[in-house]
Amino acid sequence: MELAHLAAEIARHNALYHGADAPEISDADYDALLRRNAELEDAFPHLVRADSPSRQVGAAPPGHLAKVAHALPMLSLDNAFAEGEVAEFIARVRRYLRLADDEPVALTAEPKIDGLSCSLRYERGRLVLAATRGDGATGEDVTPNARTIGEIPQSLTCEAPELFEIRGEVYMAKSDFAALNARLLAEAADPAKARQFANPRNAAAGSLRQKDPAVTASRPLRFLAHGWGEASALPAETQSGLMAAIADWGVPVSELLVRVETLDDLLAHYRRIEAQRADLPFDIDGVVYKIDRLDWQRRLGSVGRAPRWAIAHKFPAEKAETVLLAIDIQVGRTGKLTPVARLEPVTVGGVVVTNATLHNADEIERLGARPGDRVRIQRAGDVIPQVLEVLTRGEKRPAYVFPAECPECGSDAVRAEGEVDIRCTGGLICPAQRVERLRHFASRHALDIEGLGATHIEAFFRDGLVQSPADIFRITAAKLLERERWAEISARNLVAAIDARRAPPLDRFLFALGIRHIGEVTARDLARRYRSWENFAAMVAMMLARRAELEQAVGETDEKFRTRAAKELAAIVETPGVGPEVAQALADFFAEEHNQAVVADLLTQLAPADVIHETRVSRVSGKTVVFTGTLEAFSRDEAKAQAEALGAKVAGSVSSKTDLVVAGPGAGSKLKKAEELGIETTDEAGWLAIVAESE
Repeated sequence: MELAHLAAEIARHNALYHGADAPEISDADYDALLRRNAELEDAFPHLVRADSPSRQVGAAPPGHLAKVAHALPMLSLDNAFAEGEVAEFIARVRRYLRLADDEPVALTAEPKIDGLSCSLRYERGRLVLAATRGDGATGEDVTPNARTIGEIPQSLTCEAPELFEIRGEVYMAKSDFAALNARLLAEAADPAKARQFANPRNAAAGSLRQKDPAVTASRPLRFLAHGWGEASALPAETQSGLMAAIADWGVPVSELLVRVETLDDLLAHYRRIEAQRADLPFDIDGVVYKIDRLDWQRRLGSVGRAPRWAIAHKFPAEKAETVLLAIDIQVGRTGKLTPVARLEPVTVGGVVVTNATLHNADEIERLGARPGDRVRIQRAGDVIPQVLEVLTRGEKRPAYVFPAECPECGSDAVRAEGEVDIRCTGGLICPAQRVERLRHFASRHALDIEGLGATHIEAFFRDGLVQSPADIFRITAAKLLERERWAEISARNLVAAIDARRAPPLDRFLFALGIRHIGEVTARDLARRYRSWENFAAMVAMMLARRAELEQAVGETDEKFRTRAAKELAAIVETPGVGPEVAQALADFFAEEHNQAVVADLLTQLAPADVIHETRVSRVSGKTVVFTGTLEAFSRDEAKAQAEALGAKVAGSVSSKTDLVVAGPGAGSKLKKAEELGIETTDEAGWLAIVAESE
């Protein structure tokens, strides 16, 4: 019987998602199972089972954490997938409440964040219990873990009811998720066995439900409130009013939460959030609508596992089918060979997609992908489109053979022991790697040479004007004027921009070298630790000498030896956040004679600036600053760097903890919220005056 199969299948996926944090299917596919179950139950109500998914919430919590019974159930939400279903939801509310046709139905709308549901119980304003949703009736006690999350206050900042239970989502921002996976990879003794989280939701859930709170504290978790549970009193009579009160108590609430009174306004806000989806700092899968009046919420009540007064309007799955025309191999600056699927153009999520990643040779083999196959692709937020599955695997066609040679220089393409990626062994003799390294060197987050973009670098390299980073600093206006389409003004401007980077900050210089595993954060950590190029170079010399001693003593250079040696090298680097893998990458880079020659040549053209101090005393030291609007006098990166140099913390949203908001032209909701909270605001000129005061 199909209902029995659906009940068992959905229960299994619930256990994987809520209990093991290891889902096997996408949210869209899970929603499709629930939708099919609901359709059958609507058609055959006499066949509804006792174990029906429509009567269940989440999954029973696993056994390693203490169980907590919720004073009030933590319910799930029914879903809508089309605008007509949203209109029907409001019509049902009208019918149930017997409202007149002209009676407005106000609702709140806010993003449905993809995190782990958590309930925070405050007594006399102090946090006494934090619990996961579990199966809706019983969750897990995660109080010590929740206390480590900075956005969960230990005490509410304003007077609140004697007992109040705040409910919301523990989540991980997209950027924090990427950084966490990178750190886990860098810290792993064996990269091939490194644990990598599949998505931010899994990372947040796995991090919150740890036995050891210290592990949770090491993970970048955040919290966003969306409702409440048990309460001794309610400080407002509307959903919007209560959420405003929760925000006043110092608990983060979505800046995109609005109150609307018409269906058109509701759907317009849904479309606005959908358009911003890729640019939001966290993953969302829809928009949640709630009846604003609390007396109406009480009258509506709930049915089964969901309240009648709320619904989740889910986004459509961003997937499509097309034809895989060819598989091209791109060579990156570290020599990694990345297969790229060239596709017959198809629209996914409002964007025309012609390319998608195939990740690596193992992924091609797993998919069984071959040119000519029909494939299903997915575009998820700001992630590059990827091939999900091949729909024509059964057709007879030769398997794709991954190249054994670099397509750019003909050097051997090999996979080192324990690695997933195949890399070109050509190093700097490979033109693709050299061009990519040059592009990286001049890029915004490296030396940031204004006007020297990818097109110019490729042309300069092709014509022999620039072959190494040092050659960039040998460019003269006269040489540029010999080239087509270069005028005197543009030539002078580029040379001036290059000359302005002859004393780059040490961290930017280290990042610009393109050393494997040395990202912006690690480069900054190394710069702060060693403060000058001379000190850093001395440390590198010690590393290389020690590695040579170990090689001579042991007489082996296999992977086991490299693993042991890397630990000793990390001890020499002696920098927080730099583990054996990063230390090994540093040693590998500087052990290569051609890299030594490139760096030595580069140092004849520039001199990395010493790290003199990290912060200056200012009137914003120790305070939280938010930048909003269109900044015209400086970039956001420059603004953040200025604030950090003044000892301030830069936040992305306005809350009661914000001390100053710097607003450029076009500032909107953040400026309005700051004014409502009585937070100090200033414009760009005012901020520059603050910067000047401390100089």
